[in-house]
Amino acid sequence: MASPPSRPSRALLFFPLSVAALSALLAAQMISRDARFAVPLAGFALLLLVPAFIGRWRMRRLLRSGDVERVIGTWAGSIDRIAHRETMAPLLQATAYAAYGWVEAARRSLDRAIKGPAWDAALEQRLFVETLLDSFEGDRAGAVRKAQALEALPMPAAGALARRRIASLRSGLAAMARAFAHASQDGDTRALARAAAASPLVHWAMRYAEAIVALDRGRGAAVPGLLSGAPSWPAESAFHEYHQELLARAG
Repeated sequence: MASPPSRPSRALLFFPLSVAALSALLAAQMISRDARFAVPLAGFALLLLVPAFIGRWRMRRLLRSGDVERVIGTWAGSIDRIAHRETMAPLLQATAYAAYGWVEAARRSLDRAIKGPAWDAALEQRLFVETLLDSFEGDRAGAVRKAQALEALPMPAAGALARRRIASLRSGLAAMARAFAHASQDGDTRALARAAAASPLVHWAMRYAEAIVALDRGRGAAVPGLLSGAPSWPAESAFHEYHQELLARAG
């Protein structure tokens, strides 16, 4: 079994937080002494935050663009540095391909991954990918079973925000599997919307599932709005066919 990565000391973990708290305290003291400091300090804070905000906005736009090859290219630098690259690089590529409906490319990537301790440890990632692929390939029962297995996994040790995001993705994936199996439940529409908001990578997979739920429940008029702004999917993507079929059924 691969050894876990070393964890940083508690002092290193809290150092950025301590610096931020000290900076905020100093700024508050300066403003309390002279209110004229408020405007330049606010401008300085804005300058620090804007690049991060723009970077996140650009990444969200890229992930929702459907350009899977560009997404994978953007990840290339990070993928080259990850541990167990012979396993994790193909698995991450399969995740991107599956999220955009490129079923055959995702299966080829999975086949390239070296099976070993890292493969076994990546159970959650594999269940995520396999649920997407089974849904798109028509193995609806298999997709539902794998989504249920994913929901049953213990939550990883992470912060509260990360745990909420993981929970949203798991419940959204389960709702997506049920949608493709035409067995949606009450609350699935909300679960799909939350998952789409939690990760732009699965935005369109969740939107197409929402459209299926809308049609199954006699709300076909909602479908054009749900699919509005979708990319022009290439023939390699299952979404290419789904898009036309769902709009035709709604009409």
